[in-house]
Amino acid sequence: MKKLFALLIAVMVVAGLQAQTKSDLPNVTIKNLQGKDVNIAKLNNNGKPFVMTFWATWCGPCIKEHNALDEVYQDWKDETGVKIFAVSIDDSRTTAKVKPFVEGKGWEFEVLLDVNKDLARAMNVSNPPHTFLFDGTGKIVYQHTGYFDGSEEDLYQEILKLKK
Repeated sequence: MKKLFALLIAVMVVAGLQAQTKSDLPNVTIKNLQGKDVNIAKLNNNGKPFVMTFWATWCGPCIKEHNALDEVYQDWKDETGVKIFAVSIDDSRTTAKVKPFVEGKGWEFEVLLDVNKDLARAMNVSNPPHTFLFDGTGKIVYQHTGYFDGSEEDLYQEILKLKK
């Protein structure tokens, strides 16, 4: 009976560890600005946290959020190692505008194109801006929708929690 109980506990511990390390990143492939495929399930930041924002060129609050993030991004990278992936949900009619738009803004983060909204659907994103923070294993630890002046500070505080 003791052996059976010990075996049951061992199975529960292993199952719990596997559940803790399971990534929240869906197995969806989209493109980067250079037209190369990016499998989202393989996104990582070498064990450091990363941010994924969903945005569009036609979304005013998205542009405000990304301008604010761009202002602090280098400091955040230096201090925490965080990386930002900005996922455009512009459709096939407006996706050609994304690269020149991003270059014109001078945004430093990596931009990905979700033209068919496959990733947005898989992540339950209905309206941009929608921002996710992932820990170093790909687990979602924080998210918010919409943007208001200063909401990047809330995100930064969540990033700092992961650094501890």
